[in-house]
Amino acid sequence: MQFIAHIRKSDFENQTVSTHLSECKLLAESFGEKIGLKHLAGLASLLHDMGKYSQEFQNYLNLAVYEPENAPARGSVNHSNAGGMLLFERYHKGSNSVFQKLVAEIAGNAILSHHASLQDFINEKLESPFLKRVDQEPPHNFSETKLHFFKEVISEKDLDDYVQKASEELQSFIAKVDKKEVSRTLYFVTRFIFSTLIDADRTNTRRFEENVIEKDQEIKPLFTEYLSKLEHVLQNYKENASKTTVNELRQRMSDEAAAHADLPSGISTLSIPTGGGKTLASLRYALNHALKYNKRSIIYVVPFTTIIEQNAEEVSRIVDDWQNVIQHHSNVVDPDVNDEYQEGTHSNLEKIKLARDNWDAPVIFTTMVQFLETFYGHGSRASRRLHNLCESVIIFDEVQKVPTNSIALFTQAINFLADCGQSSIILCTATQPALTHIENNLKLDLKREIVPELPLVEKAFKRTQLIDTTGHGKFTTESLVGVVLEKQSAEQNVLVILNTKSVVKKLYSSLREKDPSLTIFHLSTTMCAAHRKEIIEDIRNSLKNNKPFVCVTTQLIEAGVDVDFNCVIRSLAGLDSIAQAAGRCNRHGLNTMKSVYLIDHSEEVVNKLDDIARGKEITSRLLKSFSKDPTLFRDDILSNEAMNRYFKEFYQVQQIKLNYPLTDLNTTMTELLFSHPESHPFVQRLTNQHHKSLSTFCSASFNTASKKYKVIQDFSKSVVVPHNKEGKELIADLSGSRPIESLSGFFKRAQHYSVDVFDWELRKLQEKGLLVSFLDGMILAVTENAYNQEFGIDLEGESSKLGEFMF
Repeated sequence: MQFIAHIRKSDFENQTVSTHLSECKLLAESFGEKIGLKHLAGLASLLHDMGKYSQEFQNYLNLAVYEPENAPARGSVNHSNAGGMLLFERYHKGSNSVFQKLVAEIAGNAILSHHASLQDFINEKLESPFLKRVDQEPPHNFSETKLHFFKEVISEKDLDDYVQKASEELQSFIAKVDKKEVSRTLYFVTRFIFSTLIDADRTNTRRFEENVIEKDQEIKPLFTEYLSKLEHVLQNYKENASKTTVNELRQRMSDEAAAHADLPSGISTLSIPTGGGKTLASLRYALNHALKYNKRSIIYVVPFTTIIEQNAEEVSRIVDDWQNVIQHHSNVVDPDVNDEYQEGTHSNLEKIKLARDNWDAPVIFTTMVQFLETFYGHGSRASRRLHNLCESVIIFDEVQKVPTNSIALFTQAINFLADCGQSSIILCTATQPALTHIENNLKLDLKREIVPELPLVEKAFKRTQLIDTTGHGKFTTESLVGVVLEKQSAEQNVLVILNTKSVVKKLYSSLREKDPSLTIFHLSTTMCAAHRKEIIEDIRNSLKNNKPFVCVTTQLIEAGVDVDFNCVIRSLAGLDSIAQAAGRCNRHGLNTMKSVYLIDHSEEVVNKLDDIARGKEITSRLLKSFSKDPTLFRDDILSNEAMNRYFKEFYQVQQIKLNYPLTDLNTTMTELLFSHPESHPFVQRLTNQHHKSLSTFCSASFNTASKKYKVIQDFSKSVVVPHNKEGKELIADLSGSRPIESLSGFFKRAQHYSVDVFDWELRKLQEKGLLVSFLDGMILAVTENAYNQEFGIDLEGESSKLGEFMF
């Protein structure tokens, strides 16, 4: 009989199991070859659907397609165990080598998990879900399944030879790693192999479903063209820009970035002062380095969705390519939705998953949330793209904004990419965090700073003076209104940055009430990206035309938003935030020294915002020391030395948080994922309480840790909002009978019209009937009266008299 892997719904064409496995193997081999694990990656893909060589699965598949009313429950016929069981039976039991056993564990876990999430080698119950799946009584048809597999896909001898090649690859790979880091490396290797399998499987399935043949894109000619266009733009800037000190320094640092590209791949810092042209300098480095060292992609990782569009558009415009510069950030699909991928005809959920971007593009802009989810998130969705982070140039913009509890997870992912992933990393910010001084430190060579003579550059770039008023009492919103209006009258425009959305909203309303004739802009993360973009464009036009106005905002404006105010007022916060705020003042150095006023706002409630509270405390202490001795930190409280001191203290105070504590398990994520088996907390309990040892070489608690992991605590999901015509049309489209195949395009559009909400906000919207659900709850939108054109999301639903959409 013919064993079938998939049946295409459009024309009922069959894809055989042997074809699917062989094609997936080739794809996975090309992915794994990037880091020297070609056969280990190919092995997992070769065996992942071996379980489809059974009569039970064939019956299930045919019923699911042709008689869905009589079909068994989705996923009721397990086909994921077979490949893992074969590896364990043949290469883990008995006298096989250590590396053959490791191959069975790594590839086996990926195979077992390719419809869900990687399995724990040990969990909090001191059990091994991995072993339960592979070391069990084989099903009655297992011998028959193996027989068909060896007959149609690969012979037993050829499989033995292939596994030997995989084990030799792995041995060579591990030999390059410090002995203390073997367990940590095994975690990342397993995640990498899982990534290659998921992407090979999903890509091959999508190509079969869409009946397309795709060719790999030629990257080198594309990057050569990009570099030529970038150099042309930079030459025009050089010829036409005013001969200011700032512009001359920007040119110099851009040249240094291009020269640095000749160095071998590694981790480098680009500490260009705020407003120094980081985006173009880093792009110049990336293109030159990618061409010299054959990198496959350039990936920008930014802290907030607010600056993705701005930077992506700037790069797209410069390289004159709007197709190959991809933006990928918040998903509008519920992140907690069951991520299992089932066989049979493709439901809406499966088609959505097949439509997701796997980061297989020349230039990608994404967020820190998406980056961290790739290495530590639950399920297969984010894991799929991990292998595409290898052999790349990865630029982290405003790297100081890594969430505190994910610092150690971040540094270890970076170390893996640099040491093993053949990637080159640039940490880009004016305020470099002290990541070499923590327990799970970053392997950073301090000599790899792109900007030479950094103190001299900082001094030459100084365009503002910081006026600290925090020692003279606190401001209320009412008292702050008078100061803002006074500074606006003197300086024409003022930017006010406060720490919480509620005080921003209150100050905005108070200013409008006090002076209705003055233009007041409001910015907040409660607005969708398209809305914020419109406001920022209005701000830039007002600045360009020298119109009087005030902008009141949260810290979102500090990360990469290119605006140039005459005066900035900043509420007391971490020293890095204050420096970033100062970068929005006299940004281009066209004026004489301008003032940045530091205030303490009495109405900000930050006791639940640990990072802000700690930052305020440490900054306040440094400011007091500085006021007593102005010669500290080279006479500049915002100098690199001051920033280094600030981050050292910040991380020391927050040390317990850096490893992502899991208080309910009395451990941390770093311990669950990176520990040597002998020091793994669950293995120690197994030994001490039951006098047993773990029979696997790997011990990472993948599933337990990933279920606990949230980059942003209490974050729930993104909701689509009816901002302007486009947002309303998106929601109207969802309510109609649009073809499901177009959802990929919908996701990209919806990213600009969605807002991230926290759990408590989502509950309040639900309670007030302000949510509309689509695609079985996978996509949520808010009603028209829940979105305000001044403030964004309105939890009270008082923004319009219209309570429902007109469908």
